[in-house]
Amino acid sequence: MHWAKTGSRARYNLATSGVAAFPLRELPFDFSRLEINGENSYGYAPLAQAIAKHHGVDPDCVVEASGTAMANFLAMAALVEAGDEVLIEHPVYGPLLDVALYLGADVKRFARPPGNGFAIDPADIRRAMSGNTRLMVITNLHNPSSAFTSEAVLREVGDVARSVGARVLVDEVYLDAVYEDTPRTSFHLGPEFVVTSSLTKVYGLSGLRCGWILAQAGLAEKMRRLNDIIAPLLPYPTEVLSVAAFENLDMIRERARRILTADRALLRDFLEPRPAGLATRTEWGTTCFFQAPGGDADAFLTRLRAEYETSAVPGRFFEMQGHFRVGMGVNSEMFAEGLRRIGQAMASS
Repeated sequence: MHWAKTGSRARYNLATSGVAAFPLRELPFDFSRLEINGENSYGYAPLAQAIAKHHGVDPDCVVEASGTAMANFLAMAALVEAGDEVLIEHPVYGPLLDVALYLGADVKRFARPPGNGFAIDPADIRRAMSGNTRLMVITNLHNPSSAFTSEAVLREVGDVARSVGARVLVDEVYLDAVYEDTPRTSFHLGPEFVVTSSLTKVYGLSGLRCGWILAQAGLAEKMRRLNDIIAPLLPYPTEVLSVAAFENLDMIRERARRILTADRALLRDFLEPRPAGLATRTEWGTTCFFQAPGGDADAFLTRLRAEYETSAVPGRFFEMQGHFRVGMGVNSEMFAEGLRRIGQAMASS
């Protein structure tokens, strides 16, 4: 996160992770209604109801949080004690691993191999788990590759977790970037599933910090009470604006979809003449995971930035030194030029 905040920018910034910011001026809302304070002691009831309606769940199962990052922290802190065994995918979005280690968990791993398109094989999870496993952690869409995990596979993962009394935490912050036949949340697959998400990556509303957890009602209440010592109240104005966003979510999503669809077409054209192993081809998502020339992403990206004014995310942040992540969905002209410069840098490596 420190690198993302301080070292990711360049003239052609492909180190993004979500779609372009949605302009406040385009949100249909009567700003004369906006107040600094309001009743939101354990969340803002209209927002909890909007999230619940979006996912088809009971509002009692919704826990508001400051973005997906805080949602993941709260969920794991409520589910994991020091010494508990936590099984986490590899490669993984770094902060998920960091939270488990911060909580003192005994972290084990299961592989999502590049050669298999970073797909999850429930058999790999079964081999990696033990009777001490208390939590399994997955991202869907996968961060960094954008690989999609089907409901059928997630059901198998749930069966594996249930066999040892473990929970499954699924970070679904990218899932709504599956624009056709958008899957329902995995929370519906069984009581062992806990889900986190937000309005950040797919909707361009990161400034609202509107995140949430879906959990069984008793566990959700535990998470709310835990938040008493971390972030007792979310900013009331952003909660009110988040409700307005949910009321216009289809319009906001479609705006981002147009940019992302154009960028994905550019990406397909870029990858088509190149070796199949250069990057994982996926149908959905805002990111693509590339192999770096020579297997050293840091060296390649340092030269890419210095000589070509282009940035991407080093694979070491996902424990994959030989890879780098490219983001799309912000500006198609910038993305096209950034891809062209990546191609130039690769050709001269």
